[in-house]
Amino acid sequence: MVEDEPVSRAERRRRTEDAILAAARRQFGELGYERTSIRAVASEAGIDPALVMQLFGNKERLFSAAASSGIDLEALTGATTGDLADAAAAHLFTDFEDPERRGGAAALLRSCLTHPAAGAALRDQVMSPAQAAVAATIGGDDSELRAAVLNACTLGVTIARYLLEDPVLAGADRADIQRILRPALHSIVDSDSP
Repeated sequence: MVEDEPVSRAERRRRTEDAILAAARRQFGELGYERTSIRAVASEAGIDPALVMQLFGNKERLFSAAASSGIDLEALTGATTGDLADAAAAHLFTDFEDPERRGGAAALLRSCLTHPAAGAALRDQVMSPAQAAVAATIGGDDSELRAAVLNACTLGVTIARYLLEDPVLAGADRADIQRILRPALHSIVDSDSP
């Protein structure tokens, strides 16, 4: 019989956080922001609600952590200036083209659009830091505005394609959307553009 090696406190905490975030993503995705509760997330994760509060503070911060844990921003925030437009175009499809993640991603985005606290949490705690990193990559006097417009363009296409299901965008091939979108995104990123 093989003895289990002791699990460090840090590893136990990581596992607990992962269980909480998985339960939160599922519940926010299926039930929306309003109907998801700290108590229900804790119950699904098999822990005490007080521990959820200790680790995440409140429902808004739990939502933000759940939303950001499901979004891979590394390719976007780590891109060079020359690669930024392509990374933004590719990022648009990341969660929504994965059949296992699409439903949850759509529901999280829908929650952000219909509940002010969820929208503020995503904007302030997820999008704002990523947008600041993109602005730093762009550089120049109007880098913050360029980063915000870049984000708005990709977010607009995401909403139109996946939530509103605009027939043209929803039926278009991903490569065609990227082909048409890339020049606009390059223009936004290029600080030499008028």
